[in-house]
Amino acid sequence: MDHFQYRDSILHCEDVPVVELAATYGTPLWVYSSATLVHHLSQIQRAFAAANPLICYSLKTNGNIHIGRLMAEHGSGFDVTSGGELYRALLSGGSGDKIVFAGVGKTDEEIKYALRSKIRFFNVESEAELLNLGEVAKSEGVVANAALRVNPDLPPKTHVKTDTSVKGVKFGLDIETVLEVAERVVGHPHLKVMGLHMHLGSPILSAEPYRQGIDKGIALIDKFRQQGHAITHLNMGGGFGVHYRRQEALPASAFAEVILPAVAKTKCQLVLEPGRFIVGNAGILLSRVLFTKETGGKRYVIQDAAMNDLIRPTLYDSFHRIWPVAPPAGLPAPPDDYETNIPNTFPQDVVGPVCESGDFLAKGRNLPMLRRGDLLATFSAGAYGMAMSSNYNGRPRAAEVLVSGNRHRLIRRRETYEDLVRPEQEVPPS
Repeated sequence: MDHFQYRDSILHCEDVPVVELAATYGTPLWVYSSATLVHHLSQIQRAFAAANPLICYSLKTNGNIHIGRLMAEHGSGFDVTSGGELYRALLSGGSGDKIVFAGVGKTDEEIKYALRSKIRFFNVESEAELLNLGEVAKSEGVVANAALRVNPDLPPKTHVKTDTSVKGVKFGLDIETVLEVAERVVGHPHLKVMGLHMHLGSPILSAEPYRQGIDKGIALIDKFRQQGHAITHLNMGGGFGVHYRRQEALPASAFAEVILPAVAKTKCQLVLEPGRFIVGNAGILLSRVLFTKETGGKRYVIQDAAMNDLIRPTLYDSFHRIWPVAPPAGLPAPPDDYETNIPNTFPQDVVGPVCESGDFLAKGRNLPMLRRGDLLATFSAGAYGMAMSSNYNGRPRAAEVLVSGNRHRLIRRRETYEDLVRPEQEVPPS
């Protein structure tokens, strides 16, 4: 976990004991390491340096503007998927020429906002969207830059709900018909097809899908150019996997070895949209045990983080390492393998207070005997954690804290009950 380490059997984020953060800000609590965020961004920057890439941090993974500002300060642009994310990108210090806009359902208002913000280009996902982009650009009196997102129809490579390049998903233009679509807009006065976009899904733990996809991409770029499109950008998206269970993910250099030769062949500007790779292992969810319970032969740890905080386990069957912040004497800090038999532990379900049977962070996890008040850390929670959280069951969303060395600061306050109802109270009475 990079800059999350146990020292004297107490979990630290950089140089700060996590127990200090819980005492200061309460739980549940999102804790992020600025050193880890910058380190992971720099890994991609170094691995792909030969291509001088435009790296666009994917705001959908974690859109906190303080994290966004950290990314911008260290040279990153932004990948956005909505008008709200575009607003966050600009508020984070992003400049339009370093922003790309993805998503299958952009509204006219979002398109106008992006055009007025002078973004680098739109990742276009359908013929209807492409034609509508041209109409909106015409109404604004401008030319819209577009990268056609192609679905390369590759074999399954990750969870079905996050695999975006298999046949039959909503994303991208079919590889069999994308050339026909491109042909229809050659010479369009308000559209400039200037790129190819190919995001394969996430998280991907092998470079092989990129090899397969990019071979198809090279051929398409040649054909687009033959049609008359001046293709200058190759956007390979993101999707690089991270360590969720142990050390299963590849370094950025492994993906660079596959992608960089294609960039040289096409003579394109490389664009990457990493998110999870940067922020996934840069954050933990900190929670406190409320009760323990034994029923039906099962042991439950009921703690104050729930599926409304971290929905990935119940939504994607995702595995997150979980371990006490201060494990009892005689226990590893932390274990090398969370899925094996660990002495002095036994299987327990880690669940939250939400009224759903699907409210869990882990099932059958080997953990020591825990008591009311003990702190738990759910690791690798920086990506798609807070970003996908909700107010279900009337639960205020948790606070977020950013740690840098021995300093820490609040980057999002904990929501209040008043926050939950404020938009309803602001509506004039009928």
